[in-house]
Amino acid sequence: MYDLLVVGAGPYGLSIASHAADAGLDVRVFGRPMASWRDHMPRGMFLKSEPWASNLSDPRRRYGLAAYCERGGMRARHGEPISVETFASYGLWFARHAVPDVDERMVASVGACRGGFEVVTDDGQAVRGRTVALAVGVMPFVEIPSALHGLAAEHVSHSSHHRDLDRFRDRDVTVIGGGQAALETAALLAEQGTRVRVLARSRRLSWNSVPPAWKRPWWESARAPHSGLGCGWRNWFYAEVPGGFRRLPEATRARVSASALGPAGAWWVRDRVESRVEVLLDHEVVTASVAAGRVRLATVRNASGGPDFDTDHVIAATGFKATSARLGLLAPDVRGSLEVNAADEPYATVEFESSYPGLFLAGLVTASSFGPAMRFVHGASFTARRLVRGVRRSLRRGPLDAHDRQAPSGNLASRELDQVMPSANG
Repeated sequence: MYDLLVVGAGPYGLSIASHAADAGLDVRVFGRPMASWRDHMPRGMFLKSEPWASNLSDPRRRYGLAAYCERGGMRARHGEPISVETFASYGLWFARHAVPDVDERMVASVGACRGGFEVVTDDGQAVRGRTVALAVGVMPFVEIPSALHGLAAEHVSHSSHHRDLDRFRDRDVTVIGGGQAALETAALLAEQGTRVRVLARSRRLSWNSVPPAWKRPWWESARAPHSGLGCGWRNWFYAEVPGGFRRLPEATRARVSASALGPAGAWWVRDRVESRVEVLLDHEVVTASVAAGRVRLATVRNASGGPDFDTDHVIAATGFKATSARLGLLAPDVRGSLEVNAADEPYATVEFESSYPGLFLAGLVTASSFGPAMRFVHGASFTARRLVRGVRRSLRRGPLDAHDRQAPSGNLASRELDQVMPSANG
């Protein structure tokens, strides 16, 4: 039986595995490394995060993005976006050098067994571990507006469903959303000859400004410090002190995690959108139907009747919603025992353990506990350090019987009190 089974081999899963192996744990990782970045982002996209904020995490800090780029004769400089292809290749390099061998099979289910958990792979093999870390990325949490639910896959897709956009050449596509995914997808479509429009509920688009120079006068840095989530003290707190964010009142955490760092386009995509893409603001799709092989979208504008649009395909660039109900690989008894907030987002302790003892959470699903940093690669380092510490504590605690594992809210609270509270950055 392994000490730790890591489900997912993206930035969070690989970082957790690297820290766990360095801590002497017997760890096994499942998943195709960097699958979301390799399979679900079109060619030509770039990371919105700064290169220095896009490192996967190994305990000795030998395998950062800059080190990979330097070895390949590339640059990783502040203010210069890194392509998705480069980042995915970096993640594969990290997996080869900083992580135990990755089992590239996908996990079909995670359930409890005597002394721990049983993970069943997609080919039916069962592997057991004392603890499990779910680092499943964003793909289980795809959010498509309810007005589009009745459309078949040939007529609607999520922006994360496309490795390339070639099949939309010379067609008409409507992109729903006003954030980076919507705007960059629309720009790529327009540049390949697709007739494309963007529908956004907001009354104006938000654009991130060009980041200030890395080296600045001290008074400028003091007023708006750099952070892994952008400049400013608020962003610095979200990026650099997620442990402190965890101590905020639950209502505050929920509000901030839902609203902070809202939809915005990167500075380097703005000209590409404004010069080539039709953008219709303050529009919301209320119904969608198919006639003669095309999609008819009925919209409202300013809460009143809006125009209808006929289009060949709708791409919903409408983000992700990390609810416990969408953790479908968890056995029903495990998933049903998770403590959640009002939005059905699972709680996590200060060491990323869920209310189900021995089951740890990582990535987007922990944003309501640890803040906006968990939506970005930048949060992987904090998560890996803190989570592995929690795994080691869980292993010392030993296996729990069925009654203890199913205990409701008091069980989570008692484990919070039992943990030694680390520093906010620890």
